[in-house]
Amino acid sequence: MSQESSLFIYSFVARGTMILAEYTELITAGNFPAIASQYLQNLPSNYSNNRQFITYNYDHHTFNFLVEDGYTYCVVSKESLVGNNNNKQLSIAFLERVKADFKKRYDTAAPTAIAKSLNKEFGPVMKEHMQYITDEHVKEIEKLLKVKAQVSEVKSIMLENIEEVVDRGVKLDVIVDKTQDLHFQAQVYRERGTQLQRKLWFQNMKIKLVVLGVLLLLALVIWVSVCQGFNCTN
Repeated sequence: MSQESSLFIYSFVARGTMILAEYTELITAGNFPAIASQYLQNLPSNYSNNRQFITYNYDHHTFNFLVEDGYTYCVVSKESLVGNNNNKQLSIAFLERVKADFKKRYDTAAPTAIAKSLNKEFGPVMKEHMQYITDEHVKEIEKLLKVKAQVSEVKSIMLENIEEVVDRGVKLDVIVDKTQDLHFQAQVYRERGTQLQRKLWFQNMKIKLVVLGVLLLLALVIWVSVCQGFNCTN
């Protein structure tokens, strides 16, 4: 497990204040094992028999302790790599795995084990659990990045569709405006056509009346000429 990829840099299992097994990332541990040991010495005594999860923050690292049945399981993690919420979840997941594995292996031997006596056997086991949680975290990050990429792609497509709809909306507005203009012009033409028809009808009637008047007048003249006056007899 490389320095860059490791989420955890130090872990131990203790009975009371006695560390029975520990694992250290030598490149990155620094003085964190000593600080973790100091925190262990100062844990409240009422935590020893009750299940508790305690976290301390120091120098951009978190010191996470799971206390249960007189045993304390500790892991130091890099806060900057995972953030507060993920840090707590990953640390709890790691400590639960270590606790279950430790109790399974040393349920009868742990009560009488002396300080650091289980390092050789259980140290590599803690390293494996560190690697497992780290790998799972990387997988989750990859899934998250994939989901984010898919969301970004969908968002981009939606924005493009919205822009197209907006463009179409503008074009539709133009078409609607033109249609309304044409409708208005057609209405004007219809009104003018109706007025023209009425005008032509009146003019036609005038002509017909004039012609009728002329014919009547002509008939009257013929009548008078033939009858030599209005007293026409057979």
